[in-house]
Amino acid sequence: MPKWTSRDVHGNGAFIMNIVTVGLDLATSVLQVHAVDWQGHIVGRKQLRRTNVIRYFAALEPCLIGMEACGSSPYQGRELAKLGHTVRLVHG
Repeated sequence: MPKWTSRDVHGNGAFIMNIVTVGLDLATSVLQVHAVDWQGHIVGRKQLRRTNVIRYFAALEPCLIGMEACGSSPYQGRELAKLGHTVRLVHG
């Protein structure tokens, strides 16, 4: 059994596990986040408003983020890369 390291990122008992890969589905106003650990187990699914995306990812340790290539993805990718994340665009 792996030892989980977690921390109370939001100060209200919300713990974030060792997230290594995140799938980010971009939409007009609400974005869907799907996070997995190093074994591929789902550790989080969350809907975020566009205004909360940077704050959410700023609280995470650097990880790999995959997102669909669309009009806003280059901007979002640059902002997430500034936080230390590795961003990969998926062309569909």
